[in-house]
Amino acid sequence: MITSILQSMLTPEEVQRVVKFIGYEDKARKFTVYHLLQYWCMAPLEQWGSYRSSVDYAAPCGLPVVHYSRFSTKAAEVPFSVSKELFHLLVCKCNREARRKLTFPKELLLIDSTTMTVGKTHLPWAPYHGERAGIKLHVALRAENGHPLQVVETLGSKHDGPMSEVLAQSDYILVMNRAYGKLERLDDFKTREQSFVIRLRDNVHLEKPHALRRLAKPDSSVIRDITCQLGTPQCRSRQRHRVVMFWDFEGREIRVVTDLMQVSAEQIAQMYKARWQIEVFFFCKNYQWNG
Repeated sequence: MITSILQSMLTPEEVQRVVKFIGYEDKARKFTVYHLLQYWCMAPLEQWGSYRSSVDYAAPCGLPVVHYSRFSTKAAEVPFSVSKELFHLLVCKCNREARRKLTFPKELLLIDSTTMTVGKTHLPWAPYHGERAGIKLHVALRAENGHPLQVVETLGSKHDGPMSEVLAQSDYILVMNRAYGKLERLDDFKTREQSFVIRLRDNVHLEKPHALRRLAKPDSSVIRDITCQLGTPQCRSRQRHRVVMFWDFEGREIRVVTDLMQVSAEQIAQMYKARWQIEVFFFCKNYQWNG
């Protein structure tokens, strides 16, 4: 786990650039400065007391195995300035983006749409409402960097719900509003192991709720954390889903449904709150278009 986190924070290429900047010549191939850094990160976690004990337990931890004398020699010859510069680089990377990457099991993909309308005479092939015509942009936005991953253009009358299936990506957690919360779609996402956090409509019935055990946290906005089936006997989800209820910053009760079971209710609420990034994205783009 530590080595995978380190890999996501500092790549071997970045470490090599720091080594080159300091002026240290790393001639080793089997035990480089990056390997030394991995050992240094793992040693305090595993409480290794010496170079010899470190190399004895290296293999089970996924580290390259070397003789303890090579480890001690490398540790002695690498300048302190290299470690200092790597530490500064690591601190600079400990920003909100990095914290979110380590906290959430997958990256968030925010899905929503925006409609641009004009007079009916300008786009006669795209009727919308009354004398207005319009086109709709369905956007999948990466929460990590605020960049669109995919954009699909449709007529303004196209419903948002089905487009979530087009924009879905199994490598991401989909975060969406109420327009995408059709019960059949939720069952399908769960069957396909497509992670999601979707706001429920206020009138969706919660059938046979079962409270999940959770550690109460001070100042938490979470109201309730349960599993249940969704809907009425006439239209009900086949599977049980997790539902988290919390207060938003304006004091309104929000209900979201998710397939994620190994994260806290507070994290689920934080994921949905990240959806505001796509609203800001649309506001900025609409301002540019209208300007």
